Amino acid sequence: MVCGTAGFDGTQFKGILANRYGIQVNKTSRNSVLIQSNINNTRSDVAHLIRVLAEISGEIDRDLAQGGANAASAFAARVKSLMTDVPDLPNFSRFHDSFRGDAGDKTNEGDIRRGFYAAYDEAGCEHIRLNDQEIDRRLKSGPDLVSANFVIPYPPGFPIMVPGQVITQETIDFMRKLDVKEIHGYDAREGLKLVRSEALAKLGDSGPRTHEIKDAAE
Repeated sequence: MVCGTAGFDGTQFKGILANRYGIQVNKTSRNSVLIQSNINNTRSDVAHLIRVLAEISGEIDRDLAQGGANAASAFAARVKSLMTDVPDLPNFSRFHDSFRGDAGDKTNEGDIRRGFYAAYDEAGCEHIRLNDQEIDRRLKSGPDLVSANFVIPYPPGFPIMVPGQVITQETIDFMRKLDVKEIHGYDAREGLKLVRSEALAKLGDSGPRTHEIKDAAE
């Protein structure tokens, strides 16, 4: 159910339904909620939901009518921010060379397993806050920003960063525009968890090449 066109984000609308009307929703997104029925729900439950939605809709109409031009302008801006001004999902960039072995230059594939376990070396990792100017400096001048974690905003609920991935401007722009409350693998107080350049150099020197893995398997 889209609630952004009514000026509510998913979390806000979920709170209204739960606190005022005792209606629990399953999931929320930036501009929608997911309501699921089950075998325990009755026709009266559905009727209650419809009545509540009509009541909320009526309240919005009355507030807009009483608020005049200023209220209408603020409402339109809120709806635009929720429904139109949404950040573009970033494309996957590539794995850092330290996790690519001899993958060649025609693919962005890499060894996500080694990237994942690199995060367990706390001394080989660092944290930089998302809005720190150091992020912008390194995007322009290096060294690469390499994620040590899966970073999964909900919604959409799938990774926008994976261990060993080189973080690009596109991904940073997306993160900075996000206004969702739930981002797995990311703590705003600490910032992005990154693999240090020194640790990447050691991993690149010691890591097995693709043909070595194949020979070992054979």
